[in-house]
Amino acid sequence: MAPAIQETTEHVLTAPAHALTWSQVADELGADTDDGLTTEEAKRRLGIHGNNELGDDAGVNPVKILVRQIANAMTLVLILAMAVSFGIGSYIEGGVIAGVIVLNVVIGFFQEFQAAKTMNSLKSLSSPTATAVRDGQSMSVPTKEIVPGDLVEMKTGDTIPADVRLFEAINFETDEALLTGESLPVTKTADQVLDSNLGAGDRTNVAFSSSTVTKGRASGICFATGMNTEIGTIAANLRKKDSKFRAVKKNPDGATGPHRYMQAVVLTLYDAVGNFLGVNVGTPLQRKLSQLAVLLFFIAVVCAIIVLGANNFQGDREVIVYAVATALSMIPASLVVILTITMAAGTQRMAEKRVIVRNLRSLEALGSVTDICSDKTGTLTQGKMLAQSAWIPSKGTYTIGETDEAFNPTKGAISYHPEAPKDLAGNERGQPATYSELVRDNKAFRDYLSVASLANLAHVHQNAEGEWLARGDPTEVAIQVFACRFQGWDRRTSVEGRTAGKAPDYKMLMEFPFDSSIKKMSVLYRGLHDEKKYVFTKGAVEQVLRSCTSWVSESNAEPIALDDDFASQVMNNVEGLTKLGLRVLALASRPYEEEYREGEEIDRNAIESNLVFRGLIGLYDPPRPESAASLRQCHEAGIEVHMLTGDHPGTAAAIASQIGILPEKRKHVSKDKEDAMVMTASQFDALTDDEVDALPILPLVIARCTPTTKVRMIEALHRRDRFCAMTGDGVNDSPSLKRADVGIAMGMTGSDVAKDASDIILTDDNFASILAAIEEGRRTFDNIQKFVLHLLAQNVALALTLLVGLAFKDRDNLSVFPISPVEILWVIMVTSAIPDMGLGFEVAVPGILRRPPQSLKQGIFTWELLIDMVVYGVWMGALCLAAFVLVLYGFSYGIGDARGCNDSIDGGCVEEFRARATAFAFLTWSSLVLAWECLDPRRSFFRMQPGSTKYLTQWMHDIWRNKFLFYSIMAGFVTIFPILYIPTLNTTVFKHDGISWEWSIVLIETLLFFMGVEFYKWVKRRTLRSRAEKKKRENASQTLAFSSYSTQTTQSSDVEKA
Repeated sequence: MAPAIQETTEHVLTAPAHALTWSQVADELGADTDDGLTTEEAKRRLGIHGNNELGDDAGVNPVKILVRQIANAMTLVLILAMAVSFGIGSYIEGGVIAGVIVLNVVIGFFQEFQAAKTMNSLKSLSSPTATAVRDGQSMSVPTKEIVPGDLVEMKTGDTIPADVRLFEAINFETDEALLTGESLPVTKTADQVLDSNLGAGDRTNVAFSSSTVTKGRASGICFATGMNTEIGTIAANLRKKDSKFRAVKKNPDGATGPHRYMQAVVLTLYDAVGNFLGVNVGTPLQRKLSQLAVLLFFIAVVCAIIVLGANNFQGDREVIVYAVATALSMIPASLVVILTITMAAGTQRMAEKRVIVRNLRSLEALGSVTDICSDKTGTLTQGKMLAQSAWIPSKGTYTIGETDEAFNPTKGAISYHPEAPKDLAGNERGQPATYSELVRDNKAFRDYLSVASLANLAHVHQNAEGEWLARGDPTEVAIQVFACRFQGWDRRTSVEGRTAGKAPDYKMLMEFPFDSSIKKMSVLYRGLHDEKKYVFTKGAVEQVLRSCTSWVSESNAEPIALDDDFASQVMNNVEGLTKLGLRVLALASRPYEEEYREGEEIDRNAIESNLVFRGLIGLYDPPRPESAASLRQCHEAGIEVHMLTGDHPGTAAAIASQIGILPEKRKHVSKDKEDAMVMTASQFDALTDDEVDALPILPLVIARCTPTTKVRMIEALHRRDRFCAMTGDGVNDSPSLKRADVGIAMGMTGSDVAKDASDIILTDDNFASILAAIEEGRRTFDNIQKFVLHLLAQNVALALTLLVGLAFKDRDNLSVFPISPVEILWVIMVTSAIPDMGLGFEVAVPGILRRPPQSLKQGIFTWELLIDMVVYGVWMGALCLAAFVLVLYGFSYGIGDARGCNDSIDGGCVEEFRARATAFAFLTWSSLVLAWECLDPRRSFFRMQPGSTKYLTQWMHDIWRNKFLFYSIMAGFVTIFPILYIPTLNTTVFKHDGISWEWSIVLIETLLFFMGVEFYKWVKRRTLRSRAEKKKRENASQTLAFSSYSTQTTQSSDVEKA
């Protein structure tokens, strides 16, 4: 728990924060309302005040982890086998099993404890963040690192990180139901100074920790963190846990019968047992493997009964030991531990690739993604908007030259052309000009600049070191930088009055923030010199045009009526700009002559009506350099990418074509498919579900997209049995993030609400990171399949060996086991488990992103895996039995008069012990060889890398690449020798004896096993290739839906693979 800071705050502030002006709070806390705290000062204060936490995080619970190591069906079989062994006096077997249980629990505990700590640390990376200004720049800071004196910025959808004294609040409302119980949002103001005795619900100049912003934006000074916040005083009431008991169902009148109580008891017990065994908790894969463990438990019991039945249910100690051995052979005891380690390692690798996994379910799901619905700005593009062109109807086109400093308004030349964008050829720019001469005697342009600078919340300023800094939305920053190029027209000068020797010109009265449903924002200002009021609006061109009734045809003339011809002219100019890949916004304004009373609500529709159209501004957000390559890889991986953006269709299509979402030659596809590739949200939403389902393909680009459109797109994909990922950053994106199979939130620009609704978070907001996550998801899925195949194939071999081995009877007509219980445990827990960990760390197989996504419905237990498991297990078991039979019957006289060979070598059981040692040695070595063969389910051991030219030595590089796997297999090969030859250990514990000439059988059979696996893989490759060629011939006359709109690069890749 973070240390309390009440005393520190009381010493800093002379009165409660709400009873002081915001400037007093800033002065007393040593805060800077321009540049915020420095990084060093923030660290110093964090050391003084402690983390901004309520201390309610239970963290990692070691006791629960320890219980989970014991509470699973596989460990229960071992415990049962141990109890039986001790019960019949087989103390060596019982002791070894007890040791295995302890070893398994201890290793599992420490591995899962470490994995849980890793997941806990990753969760902290995805915990709520706050936007704080430090060193003059807005940055995302973990909420726990917010300190008193921090300059905090808040907007719609944010969770307030601490108690904040506001100094700027624009239409700002917060939901304080958690704190005060008030169901309605509370309107906040910044300038009021309130009575010190007011309750929390009446402190309208303070935003409280853990409340959420429902409307508007604000900035303020943090004055209390951690347990010293208002919410900290009631934190204990928020730590209640859900009941573990099922509720008793009642009739509508409240009555209930005795059977309902019995039903609740039974269901509660069912939940408890299910949770105990793990079949009701965890990820889908973990639950499925726990269910497999329960199934194997019952199979083990059945096998033990078969053993007893084959020996006439005699209660002889040897028979019971054989039954115990058979039951043990069915249990892959290390499976759950290895799975936990593999998935935890996967989440850690994803974190290194800037992807935070919020739950393990998404790690499994990523490998099955077939469609990605992505935003454009900041994800596919750099998110650094630059204002490149401006069109004023009465003057012409203004163009900004290239610059390498996006925030510096003094960099970048400007040119002017009297023609409109629609009449300019390509990148024609016009004549160079100076900023001052363009503003002079140009009222229309000055009115345009007023909108650009004032319908804008971004801050652009130069710090003491001469560096230009900017805070705010990238689009608004770009427009504000454009306004700053013309000295005296920036918001900092006009509103904040922060230019030396100049008083502010305007005071903001009200803000109507950007709304994704209407795609525009407006502000209401009062001129401090003429006391007139003005409305300034910017937004999507279509939406702003609907609000305009006039435009200025001559620079210094009065506005004239806006008719359809002019509206058409505007849209033609929009097309001219969007063809250049620019995002186009419209600017408008008007004098506001209606009455205004502070605190009264104003109808937004009334504000945004009868506007004067001022012009267009074209913004450019360059694509990320890696986007095109990532899109190409997505196509090769069988993943369709859909761009859902709020941009104009022309801009969206230009960027989509540039990075490869749209094909370079889409004119060559059929008309209906071409029309479906690019749609607007209004076109898509106007279609019924049946009409959407009838589309030849779903749109690759949806422009002017709304949150509702995103949800409809997900539903349309689901109706086509597609498995989709959706990116989002805003509050309105949370429904689509929850509805998607994998919700992906932006870590840098995403709201806390979007992050809470997501499954994974991109810390760099980069589309390429999504592809990296999908690759890691496929790799993890593949590796799980590899070690599951390896483990279960061995279980099949052991079970087959022991069940067939029932036929080997001694003179007392009791079965003699070919493999002893301790040998079984050694193979399962040592020979297999350690290499299986290595398989979990294996790198991605070649071409992992050049194959279709796997089916999550089918899971890891595909038909191919099940057939492989049976083939490998039967082949291994058959050779193991052959080794036992060859030594015992081929080169000896069989069991004969031997007796008690399951217990001691003294009853004439020397040959039996040597035969068992031979079978054990083969089983160990073949298991190790199988681990290497499981690296790829189809490729030969010698050709794991199909593109390699190292025809004779590539296999050496392959086995050396994964050093953990290499050393674990080498250790397995070597440790067989002390187990076979150390006296007492061999005959008393493992029930076998040292061998000599029998090594030739071990070597030959190991080679036969290797050759058999290679032959099986060859047959499988031939069969699958034949099927693929047959399918290719059947579909030769058809054009696959995906290839019909893939890029030229993708099509070339497909031809090469074919």
